[in-house]
Amino acid sequence: MLPEFFLYLFPFLLLGGFLLYWAGSRRAYARRAPAVEGDSSRFDWHFFVPCRDEEAVIATTVARLRTDFPGSHVWVIDDASDDRTGAIVSALAAEDTYVRLVSRHRPDARIGKGAALNAAYEAMNTHLGEVDRSSVVVCVVDADGQLSADAPARVSGPDGFGDPETGGVQIGVRMRNVDDERPLPDRGKVANAYARLLIRMQDAEFAVSNTAMQLLRRRTGSVGLGGNGQFTRLTALDRIAAAERRPWKQDALLEDYELGMQMRLAGYRVTHVPDAWVTQEALPRTRRFLTQRTRWAQGNIQCVRYAGRIIGSRHYRARGVLESLYTFFQPIAHLTVLALTAVLVFILITGVTGAVLFAAWPLALALGILSIVPFVLWGPVYRKEFAPDRSRLTGVVWGITLWLYAYHLFIVSARGSVRLLRGKTGWAKTRRNAETAGTGPTATEA
Repeated sequence: MLPEFFLYLFPFLLLGGFLLYWAGSRRAYARRAPAVEGDSSRFDWHFFVPCRDEEAVIATTVARLRTDFPGSHVWVIDDASDDRTGAIVSALAAEDTYVRLVSRHRPDARIGKGAALNAAYEAMNTHLGEVDRSSVVVCVVDADGQLSADAPARVSGPDGFGDPETGGVQIGVRMRNVDDERPLPDRGKVANAYARLLIRMQDAEFAVSNTAMQLLRRRTGSVGLGGNGQFTRLTALDRIAAAERRPWKQDALLEDYELGMQMRLAGYRVTHVPDAWVTQEALPRTRRFLTQRTRWAQGNIQCVRYAGRIIGSRHYRARGVLESLYTFFQPIAHLTVLALTAVLVFILITGVTGAVLFAAWPLALALGILSIVPFVLWGPVYRKEFAPDRSRLTGVVWGITLWLYAYHLFIVSARGSVRLLRGKTGWAKTRRNAETAGTGPTATEA
């Protein structure tokens, strides 16, 4: 049996770390300044759009990119789709020389998003020829992603690629279907009410709490790149490829976040620009949502392998090391809390001394109150900035719901750990809301 003092002390240490991190991110969010726009015409823009069975959305995405950013190149990577994705993009490329299709075939295809992006990198290298590679910027966009029109200008400013030391820029992420009244058209009122709330929580998570976390990371020098709205300078990708043979890790479930770490380890600056954003579809179904987040949690655990390199790197400041380690070990902390909770419940159920019982419930109550407050406070902030037409009471309700929503982290941390222990590292794409079942492996089948 673990010593009783450890059962009481360790949860407070975990909670203290969480509250300190939250306070730092909240302060960074409150004190953020708008990004200064730069001259986007100084750069050559290339969009990478990895696809697998995306016939429902890919034509719209390509058309929007070419319309909103007429001087840009769009590279669509068809990762051995079973549907008409390749045919649709091929037809678009026949009419527009700025659209190019990179076709991948089994057995080399469907081994991860990183491998698909590396294929586009190689194809682009063949196409570019002799150019100033420091002025070439690559942006990764999901097959359903839509960028804000000012994104290139925002990331070109002095906070972004206007600084020659900047290798990567991540922009904000918003949920495009947050106002959809019937996200589940085939279901009833209760199911749709739940789906709307799940979508709202994903939007609040990215709009305020994740943005605050990235702004804190901007101060600590440990900004994370995401898989959607990720901008990278080609020379930074080249430096990583020279050392690692390819820019993106092919065995990584978080190839985007790992790319950011590789850039910082190579000496480049990575930053976050929240004033520009990319929209994507939030997931209205619990199973798809949990499967996606399980992959993220498992990828987070995989990043622990970078701990030694980060600690020993001269490109990471002490606070950047601490923030990175905090991020790596979050799933492990969730598992620890689950284990300690199980031990505490066991102690209470199996009959313990009155002193232990008396001490346990005040401890649980204190931890519960302290863990709720940070989430509740985000609700009114989100309402004020992103849904001002809603009542203040709604903001409070959203805050309480964010607290409950956060408990999914314990579920996905446990699932991700089990998958890792079982050696399961496969990646399945998340089915789009407009798709029907029946084409290739998806998140609902993983």
